[in-house]
Amino acid sequence: MTCREAIEFLMEYLDGELPAEVRAEFDRHLAVCTSCVAYLETYRATVQLEKAAFCEGETAVPPLPEELVQAILAARTCEK
Repeated sequence: MTCREAIEFLMEYLDGELPAEVRAEFDRHLAVCTSCVAYLETYRATVQLEKAAFCEGETAVPPLPEELVQAILAARTCEK
């Protein structure tokens, strides 16, 4: 497996969705490629940070004030 192929399979690997043969080949590649191991760990950490950021506090965007919506619609109408 090449580094390019490993990167293409990365998400499926992390999600546990690779077929057993491909996962074994991926693991063999990681055993000899420190660059891909570093890439995998960085990607994994990024995903964990993203999940943590969206799990803390309120994730829903508050609704826009109706006056703002109407002002935007009015401005768009004037532009046409």
